[in-house]
Amino acid sequence: MTRIPLRPLARILDARQKGENPDAIERENRRIRHEDMRDRMRLRAEGRLLVLAVMFFCAYGVIGARMGMLSASEPSEPRAQASGASIIASRADITDRHGRLLATNMSTHSLYAHPQQMIEPQRAAQRLAEIFPDLDAEKLAARFMDPKRKFLWVRKKISPEQMQAVHDIGEPGLLFGPREMRLYPNGPILSHVLGGASFGQEGVHSAEVIGTAGIERFFDKELRDPAREGVPLTLSIDLTVQAAAEEVLDAGMKLMNAKGAASVLMDVHTGEVISIVSLPDFDPNDRPRPAVQGRPSDSPLFNRAVQGVYELGSTFKIFAAIQAMQLDLVQPDTIIDTSPPFKVGGHRIGEFDNHNYGKISVEKIIVKSSNRGTGKLALAIGPERQQTFLKTLGLFDPTPLEIVEAHGGKPLIPERWTDLSTVTISYGHGISTTPLHLATGYAAIANGGHMVKPTLLKQTTSQYQDVVFREDVAKDALHMLREVVSNEDGTASFGEVPGYSVGGKTGSAEKPKENGGGYYKEKNINTFASIFPTDNPKYVLVVTLDEPMDTAGSKPRRTAGWTSVPVAAEMIGRIAPLLGLRPHYDTGQLVTTSASD
Repeated sequence: MTRIPLRPLARILDARQKGENPDAIERENRRIRHEDMRDRMRLRAEGRLLVLAVMFFCAYGVIGARMGMLSASEPSEPRAQASGASIIASRADITDRHGRLLATNMSTHSLYAHPQQMIEPQRAAQRLAEIFPDLDAEKLAARFMDPKRKFLWVRKKISPEQMQAVHDIGEPGLLFGPREMRLYPNGPILSHVLGGASFGQEGVHSAEVIGTAGIERFFDKELRDPAREGVPLTLSIDLTVQAAAEEVLDAGMKLMNAKGAASVLMDVHTGEVISIVSLPDFDPNDRPRPAVQGRPSDSPLFNRAVQGVYELGSTFKIFAAIQAMQLDLVQPDTIIDTSPPFKVGGHRIGEFDNHNYGKISVEKIIVKSSNRGTGKLALAIGPERQQTFLKTLGLFDPTPLEIVEAHGGKPLIPERWTDLSTVTISYGHGISTTPLHLATGYAAIANGGHMVKPTLLKQTTSQYQDVVFREDVAKDALHMLREVVSNEDGTASFGEVPGYSVGGKTGSAEKPKENGGGYYKEKNINTFASIFPTDNPKYVLVVTLDEPMDTAGSKPRRTAGWTSVPVAAEMIGRIAPLLGLRPHYDTGQLVTTSASD
């Protein structure tokens, strides 16, 4: 900084020469310096004051804005939340293969209370108990009048009618929050597949909808993904066919006095499950709580089609015949002596009603459902080869169906696979699988020997996987199954459906006792596994009844031929036209005559 001297010599000398006072020059320089110092100090002070004022203004602005937001906001439920967490309330729709709605979202409201703002808490509690009968008015009033309570949930979701009724109470401490809930417009139809949904993370203004069972839980992450942009999840299910199947199966279950029932309809080329039913069922809009006592199968939540692991009886006999033909051990017309006695491991192998079919062909073994004939085929195959073949059919592992319950349907196989096990398993005893396992195995017969993966997602092309047996073997097996139905001696002669060629195999298996002490003589799991139409196979239908009994005759009849078969036939007659299958009738030969005749 340049300093100006108070008494500059040049000016002093010049002033003296002119006779002026040199002290005036010093006073003027001092005045100028003081004024400059004062200006700089004032500017510095004013700058500091401006910065301080801006800081105070920003601080009071932030505090004022925050106070305004708090005073205008509604209270949220006290809960521990991760910093910055957000609630994603949106969830994609679920539709059937034709775009018909199976699950969607509906806007509704929740009801909560701010007790400190309530004017007449006792009156409000009494009126709320009238609107919601399950509420206890005294307990609710005690909570309202608790001086420490600032927030209280009354109802997580309410209907528009209930909301209006609460409005009419006129209590300022009762408040509403927006909600989005899951709605199943078809009620109990397809309940075991859809499963249900509930609230996860939730606050006053929104709630997270999460899947609790079925396909809702299996695809929970995908359904809640905002990137879907509203694209629905399309299932392989046909809603019309599903509704018809449920109606027929429910009527059949009641007519046959069964305690439960299941059915699976599958496309044999794509593996698509077109319909899957388990009875009794439930309404996913009001999903019941899981049972804490008794057997899981007694609960309506139990999915018999994919969780029910049963001995499916004689439906397995066709697998033994197929493997024996695949190994070139027999042909359909090979004669097998089924005459008694036939003992394996010290155990006598008998026939239903002690029949003696004598010497019959392999085809007749299937038609007449001979235990001894199938057992001899299995012994010729051998335990190791039998295990390998059944494993390739997927009968050792849970099915890969896209619902969480399917993973619990793990087949039960013997720990030691003896010769006796080989024989009994050949006719469906000693191994327990689900109806869906059986449908998958029969689909391979219908499509020429290819395995398909069962799926609940819509497919557009055939989904063939490994080849498990030759095409000619599959054709022979399909012809045998057709004979079981079309032949008067077949065990499924009631399975004929006018206009449609049906093939299939019955299975009547006594239920094992819970304590492992043998089998019930009068409690069966009856199954009919069918393929239609056999002239151009497209679908497999498996119908299973739990403890059925036909009481129409002079004495009760408990076999599949009298119970499961007529139910399946009725179901095929109802759903085949819905599937676009045209009936074919033999109209005979038309004879024309000339006009002169």
